[in-house]
Amino acid sequence: MTWQIIFTEQYNQRAAKFLKRNPAIERHYAKTLELLALNPHHPSLRPHALQGKLTGLHSISINLKYRITLEMIITDHEIVLINIGDHDRVY
Repeated sequence: MTWQIIFTEQYNQRAAKFLKRNPAIERHYAKTLELLALNPHHPSLRPHALQGKLTGLHSISINLKYRITLEMIITDHEIVLINIGDHDRVY
């Protein structure tokens, strides 16, 4: 079963800015979203729960430098994307 990825307006704006600054990562970003929809727990995404002020959110990796924070609504099989960027920007 695939997961539904929810793209909020705020996330879309952040992603557009991120991809404009980092056009070389666009293919990796698209592949990450495809894998996320198929299996959000796939080891290559390096998924993990966040703590502190981001408790309740999870993080996945696009690559070693860039991350996406997200909220996983497991009962509805939905994933709401929250933020995108390098480690310091999203945490």
